[in-house]
Amino acid sequence: MSKINPISGFPEFLPSDRIVEQHFLDVIRETFELHGFASIETRAVEPIERLSNQGEDADKEIYAVRRLGASVDDEGPGLGLHFDLTVPFARYVLENAGKLAFPFRRYQIQKVWRGERPQEGRYREFTQADIDIVGDGSLPFHYEVELPLVIADAFSKLPIPPFRIQVNNRQIPEGFYRGLGIEDVAPVLRIVDKLDKIGPDKVTQLLTAADGPGLAAETAKQVLRLAEISSTDASFVEQVRALGVQHEILDEGLERLATIMTAANEHAPGLLVADLKIARGLDYYTGTVYETQLIGHESYGSICSGGRYDALASDGKTTYPGVGISIGVSRLLARLFSQGLLKGSRSTPTAVLVALNNEDERSEAMRTAAALRARGIPTEVAPAAAKFGKQIKFADRRGIPFVWFSTENGPEVKDIRSGDQVPADPATWAPPADDVRPAVATTQLETPQENS
Repeated sequence: MSKINPISGFPEFLPSDRIVEQHFLDVIRETFELHGFASIETRAVEPIERLSNQGEDADKEIYAVRRLGASVDDEGPGLGLHFDLTVPFARYVLENAGKLAFPFRRYQIQKVWRGERPQEGRYREFTQADIDIVGDGSLPFHYEVELPLVIADAFSKLPIPPFRIQVNNRQIPEGFYRGLGIEDVAPVLRIVDKLDKIGPDKVTQLLTAADGPGLAAETAKQVLRLAEISSTDASFVEQVRALGVQHEILDEGLERLATIMTAANEHAPGLLVADLKIARGLDYYTGTVYETQLIGHESYGSICSGGRYDALASDGKTTYPGVGISIGVSRLLARLFSQGLLKGSRSTPTAVLVALNNEDERSEAMRTAAALRARGIPTEVAPAAAKFGKQIKFADRRGIPFVWFSTENGPEVKDIRSGDQVPADPATWAPPADDVRPAVATTQLETPQENS
């Protein structure tokens, strides 16, 4: 038998951590549905031609898919695993436009794949939870205000540290760059989007490089001055104006972002931060863009991001503009687990273990378990008859809080944490509500400081 080696970038959770993940997914799903989003699922593969040319080195990160026995001469489109859920969703809209009611509100929770270098929080296979709103021909701007409020609602129900949602409008840097005389803005946007990761000196070097945008030193300084602006209200507008750059696209972007900040401060004061360095590396974003950071974990980067896209879905006759935002579920959980902030209260959903005096009692034990399950109490029967102490240890190792015994005085149930043992009837007894299902146990979720 060949030796088993782990494959980096493909996370697998132990049962107690999987319980936490399931809780997060349930809360996110329920919150999305409360806001009127309908669930869909798309196929795992798309034509490589559709996945490529989306920016952010997407071409290099796409996993190609082909049959092991296929020859290089086989006809048919090259297929790749999707690297996000927005590109396949755009294709889904085009294929099903005649069956959808617009504006179409969808949520999607699925695996995605990216062939990048694995590191903390960055995987080759991971789970995303997306919401998008797509219009038929047009999409009102107010949806760009709504989406971060939905995310805030979901996060407020989860045991995570405080967070902030950073927001920008890509028309601001685009208009600003054009006002500076920069014609090809896309590579400049991609470089500035790396500012938090590589710092201003490296960004300046990339902006002025002859094999890059080739900006003049003073122009690069102006680009960085814009990226340094942030505020928790609409005061960023005057800060941008003070830089002295004029362009009509810049004016529109400033107006739209100011509207978002004003609305956010009315519904969720302090939640949003206008941060003009946020650009998002994917080229299909055209308007508002979002990134979300955990306070105290800023160097970890964004755990939820998205934005407005106007031309990603088009059949040549009709364009379906949209706005979406995606929670990096695996990325978020990876940080919480690595910092020891969360764990499952037990490694199994089982609340009651039915003990056995001997194997002849298994049929009766199975009837007892069935009666408890019928009332919604997760129950299992002991794997083998053994001394009660051994069966209690088995339950304790798995975090099962109650053991059911058959005694001379009738059935009794023991809380193995406190040692209390009481008579019990499978038709009426129930554990405390908090013990029926495993819970998410938190440790220190205030505002932890990162290690330098």
